[in-house]
Amino acid sequence: MKNGENHVVHLSKRARSIISSQKGKHDEYVFTFRGRNIKRIDGAFRNALKRAQISDYRFHDNRHTWASTLIQNGVSLYELQAMGAWKDPEMVKRYAHLAPEKLRENAEIVDVLFGNSLS
Repeated sequence: MKNGENHVVHLSKRARSIISSQKGKHDEYVFTFRGRNIKRIDGAFRNALKRAQISDYRFHDNRHTWASTLIQNGVSLYELQAMGAWKDPEMVKRYAHLAPEKLRENAEIVDVLFGNSLS
């Protein structure tokens, strides 16, 4: 990590499968482009955005999307903090955002829990 500490990243079965599928394609590196190792992804990422005609998006925005998606699907802030290696819980909140639709969906839980007893 940029602070020099180690962090274990737990991968899903699909992510492990994708990485495993790269075995044997190169003697030394997992991911390559035209037979050479990929030293930096930022250039390729910018080129892909350009080809897709996407502007105003940074590679780091993927971390926000990842965190928000997990929060909106029930992962707790505590768990997300561990997964993303944030030391400060306040920083987790800067990354993880709830979509308005998710908040409306959560409001409907009251109906499910209390049903007709509210009438």
